[in-house]
Amino acid sequence: MNNGKKEIKVIGVIGSGTMGHGIAQICAMAEYEVILTDINEEILSSNLSKIKWSLDKLSEKKQITKEEAEKAYERIKRSTKLSEMATKCDLIIEAAPENIKIKSSIYKEIDSKAPPHVIFASNTSTLPITEIASYTTRPKQVIGIHFFNPPQLMPLVEIIKGNLTSEKTVNQSLDVINNLKKEIVICKKDVPGFIVNRILGPLIQEAAWIVHRKEATISEIDSMVKYKIGIPMGLFELADYTGIDILYNAAKEVSKRDPKALNLCPMFKDYFDKGWYGKKTQKGFYEYNNKKTDKPEISNKLSEKIDPIKIFSPAINEAYWIVRKGVASKDDVEKAIMMGLGFPTGILKMANKWGIKNVLKILEENKKKYGKYYSPDPLIVENANNELETSTNNEYEEIQIKIEPPIAELILNRPHRLNTITIKMMEEIENALDSIKNNKEVRVLIFRGSGNKAFSAGADINTFVGLSAEDAVKIAFRFHEVFDKIENFPKPTIAAIDGYALGGGCEIALTCDFRISSDRSEIGQTEISLGLIPGAGGTQRLPKIIGESKAKEMILLGKKISGEEAEELRLVNTVIPYKEFDKEIKKFASKLAEGPPIALELAKLSIQMSRNETAKNGKKFEAEAFGKVFSSKDLMEGISSFMMKKKPEFKGE
Repeated sequence: MNNGKKEIKVIGVIGSGTMGHGIAQICAMAEYEVILTDINEEILSSNLSKIKWSLDKLSEKKQITKEEAEKAYERIKRSTKLSEMATKCDLIIEAAPENIKIKSSIYKEIDSKAPPHVIFASNTSTLPITEIASYTTRPKQVIGIHFFNPPQLMPLVEIIKGNLTSEKTVNQSLDVINNLKKEIVICKKDVPGFIVNRILGPLIQEAAWIVHRKEATISEIDSMVKYKIGIPMGLFELADYTGIDILYNAAKEVSKRDPKALNLCPMFKDYFDKGWYGKKTQKGFYEYNNKKTDKPEISNKLSEKIDPIKIFSPAINEAYWIVRKGVASKDDVEKAIMMGLGFPTGILKMANKWGIKNVLKILEENKKKYGKYYSPDPLIVENANNELETSTNNEYEEIQIKIEPPIAELILNRPHRLNTITIKMMEEIENALDSIKNNKEVRVLIFRGSGNKAFSAGADINTFVGLSAEDAVKIAFRFHEVFDKIENFPKPTIAAIDGYALGGGCEIALTCDFRISSDRSEIGQTEISLGLIPGAGGTQRLPKIIGESKAKEMILLGKKISGEEAEELRLVNTVIPYKEFDKEIKKFASKLAEGPPIALELAKLSIQMSRNETAKNGKKFEAEAFGKVFSSKDLMEGISSFMMKKKPEFKGE
């Protein structure tokens, strides 16, 4: 693909509300010139001030520099005239309300003024792109680019092809979204709701139906979703946060275009008619006060009262339909659900875990009771005995392994949860260490986090809710076993810290031989703020690295420190500007990998002995290790290379 910036230089954004000003901000941060439009100057000024505030916050947190924040803001121009804006852009992203009359009016106006090369992209979450394109004379250049709220933070973007969208338009759009450093899923067919909302709609509607049928309460369902499944927000909590009015209108639009897609529950119409829209009206499925941080109290004690398959089966059915119809690939369905909705795992994997036969049974029972809407998709029936494969070629789910000899990377791979640590992740790390340890082509192991937000923000609290004290002790011991394996790994290890390294994430970094931080990182043992203490070796390793006094300050105050502060404390070896981070990490790892493997392993063990053994035992081990390297071919290679003034080529022999 061509670099998107060569073809698309100026991006227009229509609508400066929550989505619009967020889209404008991330486009400006990616060095595009942006023209933000709205109906009047007052609205524009208000939303531009929000962009300024957001950029300043990113600068304060050192995720970008002050100069970058200022330049990004300067790239955003304002306009109240659609026709004027349309003449100056290469790509126009429309983020107007989900109303086809409003959108049709917008597209007719910009289509009449925009030059022939301009691409039109809608941020719609439900309305068909083909229908939107019909209001223009350039349907090949109309595409869906659906950001998630808030665009500045959410990593996912859905790309939706209309029936007539050209491949050139798709490729140009992909270039732009890649430049924005977003994760992408592609909706190959223009179905109402696309991928995420096509699955979320049936899920929320079914939850409402179960309450409507008096089979469970709102709190019981949300408790199950949060504490048993591990989704960040309960379904009704999410509805209140999103806006019941928005969900109701979106559901009507989807149903109007595809009646089989949703089974609309009367609860939504009832709440809509009463003006109970959720948090913004202080009343919805829950009641709220004026505090912005006000959240409903949802007890974890209610989480076992309902079978999750009963609620999730229609959404699973829809996910199978999406795969069978070729709307999206299995991997994109799973990625969309995890990154768009924050599910701890993909919905197809959840179905496999619960058993396809059990899902099929619930759907067939509901079909008999409530009608054809619950008819199982043919792919569910087909796979009732053979679960649908959803895994990729990577044998791991919560980590990734990349090996480019002589360097291996172990990537903590839960970007939708800031790479927080689960018990499953621990098991996968241990298995990966065992595998890499015996790979002679690997000389250095780098630990890093996926996405661009975190190394790891700690343990995933949702996976530990409800544990007994006895179980917690067992888990702490299990963490110690795995973290000790990292510390005692025979090859040099590097913690590449970019973003948050908090709690358990900090503890992983402490086990590595080298800790290298970007200049936008935050590091800390923050467990005390949750009423906890570090449980994976933090109280033992941190004092040995930075001293007892500073360790107490970090642990007892739950203090987060910047990469620069960590370097002053000698907690990290060095701090690198984030734009150069990947290059410098590879450079450092490559230098390490040039060393003699046997000597590196023995030197590492000797240094560890200085911490864990008496001086007498440490010296004894050092002497024995010194003797061992004398019998190695690497020593001869080192000496001869020194004499010949050439670079040695150590082979670990």
